[in-house]
Amino acid sequence: MRVLVAEDDAETAGFVEHALGELGHAVRRAVNGEEALHLGLAESFDVIVLDRLLPLVDGLEVLKRWRAAGLGTPVLLLTALGGIADRVAGLEAGADDYLVKPFAFAELAARLTALMRRPPMNDANMRLEVGAITLDLLKREVRRDGREIYLQPREFALLEQLMRHVGKVVTRTMFLESIWGFHFDPQTNIVESHLSRLRSKLNEGFASDPIETLRGVGYRMRAHD
Repeated sequence: MRVLVAEDDAETAGFVEHALGELGHAVRRAVNGEEALHLGLAESFDVIVLDRLLPLVDGLEVLKRWRAAGLGTPVLLLTALGGIADRVAGLEAGADDYLVKPFAFAELAARLTALMRRPPMNDANMRLEVGAITLDLLKREVRRDGREIYLQPREFALLEQLMRHVGKVVTRTMFLESIWGFHFDPQTNIVESHLSRLRSKLNEGFASDPIETLRGVGYRMRAHD
């Protein structure tokens, strides 16, 4: 696979590049945020390893700009900041996984492999439609009654999850695991706040809300809005 490693620490970057190269992967390095931002948008990568604290442009800012530009490449965030709040901030910015320094290369390699196991898009699963709402995974585009609705990456992921389980309950735990990668409750309102923003955008100008809240249970998308 083709990997972008954005890391300003020469020793760490060199170690990761060498180890990935031994596994047969092609690696491009970026030493600061500006270079990472440019390479991520200008070239095609299968997965990206991004340091949280980069010079010139912070890693979180790089990630936010990538996602705002529609970059869907899986991103593993590396950081020396191991607190829950820091992890939440990284995942909210659009990271797909999170690894705290110092780390074992075997774990890094395993996490990158896991990110690459995502099923490829095809004609059968790249477009979802529920009632008047359509979600195009290839174009990263959402429309309701033909009107385009602009969503942030996590809002888009929440809507995708609900549409894939139309008529069925999606629990808070399911959202935390599938979208944020949490296998525990971080004791934040991360799901509720993102769902609130999603609903606000999805329902603006419309009389009905297609997303039901089942208190104490979860959320469910109606088959017809």
